[in-house]
Amino acid sequence: MKLLSFFADGRASFGAVRDGGVVDLGARMAGDDCTTLRRLLEKGHLAEAAKLAGSATPDHALDKITFAPVIPDPGKIICVGLNYRDHVAETGRTVTEKPALFVRFPCSQVGHLQPLVKPKVSDDFDYEGELALVIGKKGRHIRASSALDHIAGYSCYNEGSVRDWQRHTSQFLSGKTFAESGSFGPWLVTADEIPDPSKLSLQTRLNGNVVQDTTTDLLITAIPELIAYISTICPLVPGDVIVTGTPGGVGAKRTPPLWMRPGDTVEVEISGIGTLRNKVIAEPA
Repeated sequence: MKLLSFFADGRASFGAVRDGGVVDLGARMAGDDCTTLRRLLEKGHLAEAAKLAGSATPDHALDKITFAPVIPDPGKIICVGLNYRDHVAETGRTVTEKPALFVRFPCSQVGHLQPLVKPKVSDDFDYEGELALVIGKKGRHIRASSALDHIAGYSCYNEGSVRDWQRHTSQFLSGKTFAESGSFGPWLVTADEIPDPSKLSLQTRLNGNVVQDTTTDLLITAIPELIAYISTICPLVPGDVIVTGTPGGVGAKRTPPLWMRPGDTVEVEISGIGTLRNKVIAEPA
C-alpha cells in the first residue's frame, strides 16, 4: 500500500494511492481520531486503512492534489551521516565505529513536486538522495533482530544540504535544516511490500543526469542496527523518521562543485518505492 499526506479542497489530509487516484482516508477515518498519517500509525490502524483503500473509489486524481511531506509532523527526524563507504572516501574522512547522527526539523522539508528553496545566504546547495524509513511501532532498546518489525514503511528523501553553513563548525546541523531545503516523498510504501530494505537500488538525478547510483546493501550501518542504536538513545515512536544516509557523488566533492541552482530539477528514485521530484527555486529576497 502507498500512503501519502496531501492538501486538496483547501484542507490537509492523508490517503492511499489507488487506480491512479487518492482515497481520502483522513475523511473516512476521522471518527477513529485518525486525522493525520502520523495519527493513523499511532493508533495502529494500518490494516483498517488497507481494507478501506482496497474497496473505495478514489476521491482525488493524483494530479489534482498538492503533495505534503509523507509525515508532515514527525516527532523526530534523525539523519545518518557518512553511511556509505564511497561517500566517506570522497569526504576524506574515515569510517567511524558508530553511526554519525544529526537531526532535521519538520519545517526543513517539503513534499513531492513542491519547490526546494535555495537559501539566499548561500550558493552551495547540494543534493543527497537517501532512503527514509518511518517508524510504525514504538520501542526502546530495540534488538536488531526484531528491528524491521518496528517499521511502518519506506520513502525517498532528498536531504538538501547547505555546504558552507554545514562547515561552520564540526556539527552538521546549521547546514542541514534550512527551511524547505529537503524533500520527503512521494509516498510511504508499507513494509509488507518491501520485506528486505537492503535489496533496493537508489539513484539521484540532476536535470536528468545521474549523479548518485547505489544499492542499499552498501550501507555501512544497516537499517536494523541503526534502529537498535538510535532506540538505545531515545524511544522511537510511530511517525518518527530515520533518513539512512547518502552515497558518493555529492555535488560538493565534484570538480568543479555541482550545486543545485534555481530552475534545476532534482529526482531521487528508489526501486519499489518511486521517484521524488522537485524543482529548485531561489529564496525570495
